[in-house]
Amino acid sequence: MTTAGEIRTEIRATDGQAGAIAAFPYDRLTVERFRQAFPRARWSDDLRAWVVPGKTAERRLDRWLGRELSGVLVYADQRGRDAFAFDPIQSKYLTVSDGFEIRTPFSRTIQAELREVPWAWWDSDKRIWRVPFRSWEDLRRRWPTIEAAAVRNEPEQRKTRRDAKRGSTEWAIAREDARERRKRRYPVPADALPPFDAVVMTMIGSIIVTDIAGELVEAELAQRHYPGVSTRNSPLVWATWRRPSHDELVQTWPSRQSPTEVEISRGWWAPTLVELRRERRKARSIERAAATRREPSP
Repeated sequence: MTTAGEIRTEIRATDGQAGAIAAFPYDRLTVERFRQAFPRARWSDDLRAWVVPGKTAERRLDRWLGRELSGVLVYADQRGRDAFAFDPIQSKYLTVSDGFEIRTPFSRTIQAELREVPWAWWDSDKRIWRVPFRSWEDLRRRWPTIEAAAVRNEPEQRKTRRDAKRGSTEWAIAREDARERRKRRYPVPADALPPFDAVVMTMIGSIIVTDIAGELVEAELAQRHYPGVSTRNSPLVWATWRRPSHDELVQTWPSRQSPTEVEISRGWWAPTLVELRRERRKARSIERAAATRREPSP
């Protein structure tokens, strides 16, 4: 398994054939040049790396990476370092060492912004985002949004917003929805049951159905908590479910077609590649957080 901060290659047999894998931090232009140099390369979500077939793959990859990443990146890092020194950002969320280190409260907005910054990667050991100097311009452009989201998600700010919402209609609805989700049940048409032990997409994200209780769903309850599931063509019954693991999502084969209106209205459908990638990121984040909570305190 590789991490987003690595630049390396290694020999690896893929499907019984000789080949190699290449891992390097994400940058859109670099990926485009990589695809032009290696048109047979395929991305592996499981390995978090590019798989290049061929007996000479490792040698060709090493030559390409050396040519692509050596002098160009050194110059880009120096230019970014100089630009930052001329116009620095002063923020408690950002420190400078060999590059930029960003430590903020959790925010999906921040995650989305930093994923768009070339070469940015999540250091799971220190639980910080790392951004090299070469990405300074992209980081500076996105920094106002990142810092605003960080301030908004400080514990005191979140508590203030929760207290302000407490007792409101929206607050009561959100609490009722949360109680419903904890029951781990989902309405499905009696004449179009989803498969067992397979990942399906639903109005509440990806799930794996574990059982069909056979108990009818009250129409009013379905409309209140699952308004996207149609009750017109067939009675709804309760299905019990669990969230799929990251490995199960990686092993799920994506649908080549977007869901039809009929599939969406029945409340479940086969996941597309875009949906699977989104769900894999969520599952990976949840599993990392759970692993961190299990770690003993220093």
